[in-house]
Amino acid sequence: MTGPDPRVAVVVASRNRRELLLRTLPRHLALPERPRIVVVDNASTDGAADAVDALPGVELIRLERNLGGAARNVGLRAVQAPYVGLSDDDSWWRPGGLRRAADLLDRHPRLAVVNARILVGAERRLDAVCEEMARHVLPTVGDQPGHPLLSFIACGVVVRRRAVLELGGFSERFGIGGEELLGWDLAGAGWLMSYVPEIVAHHHPPPNDGRPERRERAVRNALWVTWLRRPARTAVERTVDVLHRCARDSATARGVARALTGLPWVLRERRVSPPHVEAMLRLLEAS
Repeated sequence: MTGPDPRVAVVVASRNRRELLLRTLPRHLALPERPRIVVVDNASTDGAADAVDALPGVELIRLERNLGGAARNVGLRAVQAPYVGLSDDDSWWRPGGLRRAADLLDRHPRLAVVNARILVGAERRLDAVCEEMARHVLPTVGDQPGHPLLSFIACGVVVRRRAVLELGGFSERFGIGGEELLGWDLAGAGWLMSYVPEIVAHHHPPPNDGRPERRERAVRNALWVTWLRRPARTAVERTVDVLHRCARDSATARGVARALTGLPWVLRERRVSPPHVEAMLRLLEAS
């Protein structure tokens, strides 16, 4: 297939990154697939929404409050394409990657997620998480392409829209992060996810972008996901392991405090993953 590809759209979630967004959106507009491009603005206060609204070829959805990563759900519901490339305001797709992902999703009806090889910064270094994905310790199911996954990186992934929305999409409670929860739930529902390094996305995050806060959030998210989906005994063991691996500093302490604040919600929403997902998690942890 050449020319515009109606099978795929692009959803960009953004907040208060006007200049970054204005640099990355032209890259989306130049893609040979000519995808429908929807920017979901998370109640920005820096004029980003007005700037995007003035760009031809880009659709804007203004949110009245910051939904974090759950803004992607709004974009997913707004498009009709069966497959959606998810990007952040600091990431974009290499030409041809969206079409290739759509071809894979067409050929593999159980495949819900195609994670790209993500190259970070001007030096194009491989994202450390992609390095882990490439180790391929999970078993391949049938003729599943690429490397099997249990989670994904939301700034460089093409998803089967229906699969994600059927499971409720990204959790608003997490704000930023929480892809593991959606990944585990997709696997629990019988969907497959793959890292396909032949498909490439670029990610240019600002330097030192909220590092202490990011570590704090990572601790909170790891504890929440563990207690939301792991068996009780395993959750205790993984909690000890998470805390053992963390630096003994104020960011970790704040992360634990935030996790404890959300404990009533976690216990209310707790639903242990099916045994096959737990087996996959144990396989990953043993590798």
